[in-house]
Amino acid sequence: AKMNYYNSSTRFEMVVEIANIALDEFKTHHITRNYTGLVQRYYQLVEEDYGDPRAKRFPLMEHPLFTFGLVAIYLSWVLVLGPLFMRDRKPFQLRRTLVIYNAFQVLLSGYMFYEHLMAGWLNYYNLKCQPVDYSDGPMSKRMLNLCYIYYLSKLTEFADTTFFVLRKKSSQITWLHVYHHSVTPLETWVLVKFLAGGNATFPNLLNNFVHVCMYFYYMMSAMGPEYAKFLWWKKYMTELQIAQFVLCIVHTMRALFSNQCQFSKFISALLLLNATIFFCLFMNFYMQSYKKSKAQQLTSAAAARTAAAEAAAALKADSNNNNNNSSEATALKQD
Repeated sequence: AKMNYYNSSTRFEMVVEIANIALDEFKTHHITRNYTGLVQRYYQLVEEDYGDPRAKRFPLMEHPLFTFGLVAIYLSWVLVLGPLFMRDRKPFQLRRTLVIYNAFQVLLSGYMFYEHLMAGWLNYYNLKCQPVDYSDGPMSKRMLNLCYIYYLSKLTEFADTTFFVLRKKSSQITWLHVYHHSVTPLETWVLVKFLAGGNATFPNLLNNFVHVCMYFYYMMSAMGPEYAKFLWWKKYMTELQIAQFVLCIVHTMRALFSNQCQFSKFISALLLLNATIFFCLFMNFYMQSYKKSKAQQLTSAAAARTAAAEAAAALKADSNNNNNNSSEATALKQD
């Protein structure tokens, strides 16, 4: 049975109990310096008290180390192995591969967006506050299955960076990009293991909508330069992502500061922290890109003015030269 997070006295007693258990386990393992065993014991206690037993049937859900390992492989490829592999090679084009991959992500994100609506947010979820349903009801299981598919989708998105490496698009492998693709698989693992439903899935709903737009843009961009005229809305993509995190912050703050909301305050605080971090990172990226775009526009305008001034000076010099030649010809004719 899940512990009651909502009564203040219950929350205080729960914190005291957890602190005592953690201290006792630390004393026991500190004697033998078995800190690896201590971490394993802590995880075991957390899983026993808060883990969703329904998640055990899914692959990779037994232990977080599997996901940590996949993230470590991803980082080693992006930061070390990939650049070494491509060092003496020409960039791969991968045009058809990119079109197919991005089309797949559009369809997958569209399917998950639809399922988030049908499994809760359009039908019976309360937009103001929705606790997690841990029952074996059909809608609860549907949301659990969807959360697991959402987790797997974040693993497939490792391919985004892999393609950048193979195409030698190092300028697009930013710190924000790598951080985002490294953290989201870990976050979604926690989602499936402990919080498969309720308020915790609202950011997923928004993210699926953003990804439909984003991967559709990438797909059209990969189809060739003849489609560039249809991509005028590129500048709005980062703004859409920022709006996503603003909505997440507002939604989570309402649940966090509402006395009636029966969704974990601790989890709400973590969701708020996560959304705030991503908001700051994307806002910084947006401002840097805006400044860079402005600087390029000013440089282009200055270069155009310089070229126009040089052309005008050359035209004036040519006109003066023609006038001088005409005067000399007239003088010779008179002589």
